[in-house]
Amino acid sequence: MRILLGVLGICGAVMLSVWPALADELKAPDYAGISYMYYSLIVAILGWGVYDTFFRKS
Repeated sequence: MRILLGVLGICGAVMLSVWPALADELKAPDYAGISYMYYSLIVAILGWGVYDTFFRKS
């Protein structure tokens, strides 16, 4: 029982210490940078597929 209370106390202390940082972030996150990276990767894969299918000589 003492171990459980200690673990719950530590978890509560961590949550209380992080709460101000979480409460400050009210707007939605901006994913523009990672989206452009994903789109670039998709374009590269599709471009390689088109090259492999139609233009590469076997």
